[in-house]
Amino acid sequence: MVKSLLRILKNNNLYNKTCLLNYALKTKQIQNFNTSYKMFKSSVSNLYEASKDQVQEFLNSFDTVLTDCDGVLWIDTTAIPGSADTINYFRKQGKRIFYVTNNSTKIRSDFAAKAQQLGFIASQDEILSTAYLVAHYLKGIGFTKKVYLLGSNGIGEELKAVGIRYIGVGPDHVQPDFKSMKPSELDPEVGAVVVGFDEHISYPKLMKAASYLSSEECLFIATNTDERFPKSNSIVVPGTGTLVRAVETCSERKALVLGKPHAYVRKFLESSGLDPGRTLMIGDRCSTDIEFGSRCGFQTLLVLSGVTSTKDLERIRSEKKPPLPDVVLPKLGDLLSLIPS
Repeated sequence: MVKSLLRILKNNNLYNKTCLLNYALKTKQIQNFNTSYKMFKSSVSNLYEASKDQVQEFLNSFDTVLTDCDGVLWIDTTAIPGSADTINYFRKQGKRIFYVTNNSTKIRSDFAAKAQQLGFIASQDEILSTAYLVAHYLKGIGFTKKVYLLGSNGIGEELKAVGIRYIGVGPDHVQPDFKSMKPSELDPEVGAVVVGFDEHISYPKLMKAASYLSSEECLFIATNTDERFPKSNSIVVPGTGTLVRAVETCSERKALVLGKPHAYVRKFLESSGLDPGRTLMIGDRCSTDIEFGSRCGFQTLLVLSGVTSTKDLERIRSEKKPPLPDVVLPKLGDLLSLIPS
């Protein structure tokens, strides 16, 4: 078949061009070549504008689904309509599911329990959170010292589970003479500073983090650099990236970031036998989810139910600045209405 196609390509007259067109229309392999992968790659295509055959081709093109959580599956404690049914549909079709979140405030079992309460089929082993990644990374390099943690109990509990000691969780109140902090107030056993989401961030915490990091031997790790949390109203909730940049500024050091879109997540997932070309990443922001998928060679689906708005999407299409998602939907649940019956 390939040889016959090459013979056609060698000639340029109208007759052979017509033959080539008819040949392509009748040949299944060439139909596949011209559909989902080439058609949707970084094209920011609205799946609503795709034909049923194209939607089916897209669904057939991946075996593993990686999905962000906040803004894609739920916001706060409310499931986004149709998201659970869509993820559960993927599972029924034999696709593997991984919940990949930069949220570091919970342990994996808590994420799994939340997902189940909201109607998702999920197990702890399918949850890949940045709190777990921190513990996995430190355990993997044989870290035995203590962690100074700007973060929550989610990271603390994951560290505890692998036998790593930590301090710093909870309020550290600003005192009138906070500038007079003494070296004796620092724990000499601390060998790493970890920055996650910390609702108790304060000036004393920044002072301690920067002071520990003044030693080049002290590790500096961040869960993620997300700018803000997905919102359900007009209130903006600054994300972990705000805190990471503050510590980077005052310590004059750069953090090793473990969460999306950075390489450590991919390395972790590769250990489970992931095939990048047969993997779909679903997210609500280009700077983390889509960037992560693009770097890893995954297909990408952007939903507008979280951080990225319709106005943002117009700008993305206009500027055409990478990373660009392959396909877009208003929300994940909309995919069910497009599935050929």
